[in-house]
Amino acid sequence: MKTKEFYSKYIKKFLEENSKINLISKNDEKYLWEKHIFDSLAIENFFNKYTVIQEKTSLLDIGTGGGFPAIPIAMAYPEIEVTAIDSIKKKINAIENIKKELDLKNLITICDRIENLKGEYSIITSRAVSSLDKLCEYALPLMGINSYFIAYKSRKTNEEIINAQKILKKYKAKIIDILEYKLPLEENYTRNLIIISKQ
Repeated sequence: MKTKEFYSKYIKKFLEENSKINLISKNDEKYLWEKHIFDSLAIENFFNKYTVIQEKTSLLDIGTGGGFPAIPIAMAYPEIEVTAIDSIKKKINAIENIKKELDLKNLITICDRIENLKGEYSIITSRAVSSLDKLCEYALPLMGINSYFIAYKSRKTNEEIINAQKILKKYKAKIIDILEYKLPLEENYTRNLIIISKQ
């Protein structure tokens, strides 16, 4: 995993943007690395287990908000074309400002509702957006065969998984893995990556 130092310029620019528009709560600013950037980079657990990065790997981040996990992933994996979508214009503008500052050529931003998006992506991510069944409704139509949807979730995932079964069946998709990890905090912050693939 890339170090905190690697992200120092990004952290500085993010905090500057956060002072203008509330991308994360002011209380969370001191945990920007632990709760947001480190958490975003947990996708490394997926990449270590599944060799999926090809020459033209595309990643879509649904409801990117303040740019998580889109920006940390775009920085760590310049070979992946990352698209960050959110319907809130001021958030997309903030991400554009960060993109320019960091010269992130592999990051694309879209200000729109996810329901309006067309296309097909190798990997789709979503973090702190909605329930798993709703996310599957958004993500699965944008997936081809051998593509993956990675939902960042807290430990309370069992009920969401049960509720998502109907929509998974509809799109011939299934949960192939749940990767557990912990955030580097004193409290026990256990998180999960729910990995969904189309058959």
